[in-house]
Amino acid sequence: MTNDSIDPSLFSSKRLRRGLCVLSSVVLSACGGGGGNTASDTTPANPYPGVTAYTSLDLSTPLNYASPALPAHYDASVLATSNQTAANVTTDKGATLGRVLFNDVRLSFNNTKSCASCHSQANGFVDLAQFSTGFAGGLTTAHAMRLGNIAFYQGNSMFWDKRATSIEDQATDPIQNATEMGFDATHGGLAALLTKMQTLPYYPELFKWAFGDSTITETRIQNALAQFQRSMVSANSQWDRAYAVVYASNGNTNSPQNFGRSLAGNNIPAADRFTAAQDRGRALFIQGPNNGGKGCAGCHQPPTFALDPNSRSNGLDQGETKIFKSPSLKNVALSGRFMHDGRFSSLEQVLAHYATGIQAGPARDNRLPVGGIGMTAQEQADIVAFLHTLTDTTLNTDSRFGSPFIQ
Repeated sequence: MTNDSIDPSLFSSKRLRRGLCVLSSVVLSACGGGGGNTASDTTPANPYPGVTAYTSLDLSTPLNYASPALPAHYDASVLATSNQTAANVTTDKGATLGRVLFNDVRLSFNNTKSCASCHSQANGFVDLAQFSTGFAGGLTTAHAMRLGNIAFYQGNSMFWDKRATSIEDQATDPIQNATEMGFDATHGGLAALLTKMQTLPYYPELFKWAFGDSTITETRIQNALAQFQRSMVSANSQWDRAYAVVYASNGNTNSPQNFGRSLAGNNIPAADRFTAAQDRGRALFIQGPNNGGKGCAGCHQPPTFALDPNSRSNGLDQGETKIFKSPSLKNVALSGRFMHDGRFSSLEQVLAHYATGIQAGPARDNRLPVGGIGMTAQEQADIVAFLHTLTDTTLNTDSRFGSPFIQ
């Protein structure tokens, strides 16, 4: 028999069946068949179905809150003024949970109000109305505070009247307020809120993801909200971009000398260069009364423009005994209303108060003379022009702070 001949015995039924079985097993093995139980064709179960159903969050790649890119003038000396404590260090997971809590109307008694309802990102995390409308239609008694650079508030106090000792302490107060979000004692208090949150499919998942187990507590809510709010750093206003040039060119240090330098020179890129009015206003704001200025920076300290913790009240009312604090002036031009009770509706009215309206009282800051600090109409207009350079549109559009909800 030649090499090209075929052995007829190969066609016997027994041998043919054996050969086909061998061939079949080879083909199935090569194609990955044989039962569909291999890892390659099994899709892992979604570990966060509630989160996926209600939000657009991708928990496998959380957004960056813990180590944001900040300009050089937010240096170690500035970061050292943060009110973050070792007990609640910001993490990407914690702040992400805080973002959900901050934007969730389901944390109000009737599912109508969230923190973001009164602190609108587009408006610098403030309410344009003088007083905010609560869950049942009632009005608050104070104007909603701006939140940008809340991380740099000093003096261990929060709220206009300083009744809270920290951002954490402040965080759940509006939720339990009878006007704001409604989980006061009448509606079951915080216990009723925690029970409600346990029934929402995304919260047990998020708390386990952020904290290691699904237990929902007030402390964890407070910590997550505080981490989220501390991440609201404003560092990209026109002033920031112009000052960054001065900072880099003069020793990389935040100093009275550098804060006092002109931002209208040709060394500043044209897009960020101050106008003559803006730069006059900057000088008036930064310089003290003995140097031709009005001393505003003594209370509202650059580069964060957060309040000096030793500041007292600003003489709004005769005989005032309560010391009110102020939020950072970043995005102040977007506020709509001004002061703790929102009594002023424009920056021009604010400057007029400081020029001629300061009242005597036990709580008045002695740096503000009774009757006003004395400013011409032009000086007031120049300071208003400067305050507009503190608007940070980046913070107002940053997706890290918007609502993650899809239903």
